Amino acid sequence: MMGERTLTRADLSEAVFRKIGLSRTESAQLVEMVLDEMCSTIASGESVKISSFGSFLVREKNERIGRNPKTGEEVPILPRRVAVFKPSNVLKDRIVEAHVQRADGGSADKETESMAMLNAAAE
Repeated sequence: MMGERTLTRADLSEAVFRKIGLSRTESAQLVEMVLDEMCSTIASGESVKISSFGSFLVREKNERIGRNPKTGEEVPILPRRVAVFKPSNVLKDRIVEAHVQRADGGSADKETESMAMLNAAAE
């Protein structure tokens, strides 16, 4: 089943701790600093592009008419800005490869999956 596990901030911090050798506190601070920088950049309307991983973009959505699912009443949806993620071709290929490996009977454990996600970002 896809999506069985979610990689969290704590998981990222633990991976930095194990792979780089910073203290757990320093690892957590590093992860927070990176995420804060990404959030600030996206909030200001700029894109964040991480090679071999993907891009976080801000997309403008125009006003449109929606529908209340309970009443069927038309409701205007105001224009807004939303964050979207566009995966790189490298990440898309890795997802397909992982799916094929699982279909062939190979099963990666949770730590291996987490490390694979981190390695994809590092490449």
